[in-house]
Amino acid sequence: PPDPAQYLCTARASPLYKALTTLDSGRGWPSFTSPVNKAHIDDVPDNSLGRQRTEVLCARCDAHLGHVFKDGPDDAGGLRYCINSASLDFVPADSSDHD
Repeated sequence: PPDPAQYLCTARASPLYKALTTLDSGRGWPSFTSPVNKAHIDDVPDNSLGRQRTEVLCARCDAHLGHVFKDGPDDAGGLRYCINSASLDFVPADSSDHD
């Protein structure tokens, strides 16, 4: 089968999110329900702007990716990864072995 379309870290090309996990959050930022592999990202406390949030970083290069919130769909784990589009490179599905 073809590899699924996915989003990579622009700085280190680490696979971060599969296109299948894209979430239409209506907030204007690319959003996902889960990472490709939890080991590819780091979650760290972010207390800036006078509120408590969880920042998401690329585990490979420590680049800021965005934030994760607990308001995602329950049937997909309840998380919403709100990611800055500038930190992502889209790679389409590999369909070279399919005509």
